[in-house]
Amino acid sequence: MTETSTVASSTRAREALMAVRHEVAKAVVGQEAAVSGVIIALLARGHILLEGVPGVAKTLLVRSLAAALDVQTKRVQFTPDLMPGDITGSLVYDAHSAEFSFREGPVFTNLLLADEINRTPPKTQASLLEAMEERQVSVDGLPRPLPSPFLVAATQNPVEYEGTYPLPEAQLDRFLLKVQLPLPPREDEVTVLTRHAEGFDPRDLAGAGVQAVAGPQDLAAGAEAVRQVTVSPEVAGYIVDIARATRQSPSLALGVSPRGATALMTTSRAWAWLNGRDFVTPDDVKALAQATLAHRLQLRPEAELEGVNVASVLASALSAVPVPR
Repeated sequence: MTETSTVASSTRAREALMAVRHEVAKAVVGQEAAVSGVIIALLARGHILLEGVPGVAKTLLVRSLAAALDVQTKRVQFTPDLMPGDITGSLVYDAHSAEFSFREGPVFTNLLLADEINRTPPKTQASLLEAMEERQVSVDGLPRPLPSPFLVAATQNPVEYEGTYPLPEAQLDRFLLKVQLPLPPREDEVTVLTRHAEGFDPRDLAGAGVQAVAGPQDLAAGAEAVRQVTVSPEVAGYIVDIARATRQSPSLALGVSPRGATALMTTSRAWAWLNGRDFVTPDDVKALAQATLAHRLQLRPEAELEGVNVASVLASALSAVPVPR
């Protein structure tokens, strides 16, 4: 592929992914940060955790995005009695052939909506670890590759809610991004009610006019373009210094690991490309720092008792690190 055709392919992919935002907006009011986060996760071959109270359109957002992307999607409602095999699949005995055959679980898809992931016990949560990290599922010692692209978009309610099982650190670290979906401002909430009064049905996305405007080929072209985005030594050093600042914070028992620093570089490259640049700036790093790093940090118990939160600790670390020119 020539340089001219590569640039043209990258431009088409960016335009298609920008059009996805417009399609999602037909069903979801606001929540632009969450939409951008899912697109970044797809470009960076990562996964995303969406957190918010019930009723802020977490599930609707992922369903709308899948419809606009023209990719296969499956949904799993996580419940206390859900078993690992209900997600990954299992061996089923065939009485006619007298043999066991593998029946694929819902994880064999492009976009897996793991709804309310923190309402299922840790054993079932852990069943996604191999799928998220290795993009395969091992059953009876045989690895089975997952389709490409593959993204887990998990939703969860805040841990203060009853019936939730907090995700362990190892599971949280597998999510490239964690995005908070806040309650909408008054203007957006009025728009939501007006749409419903005019007949909007969240179960009928086609009726809402949501159309597929991008596909796997656009995601592949975008991902390849993101890999070409340059990161200067100064910006790479800036990311490392932010990670090291969290490790030195007296309020944190667990700072950002090298995996977390790499994740921040990856999401910053995707954000730079979406904004039409082929290089990363410190502003890109700062824009993605909270969503990429906050869920990887663990407060000390005494800091929690004092009312300190992770967001403020990370903000302090960012402000303490000199920004390269």
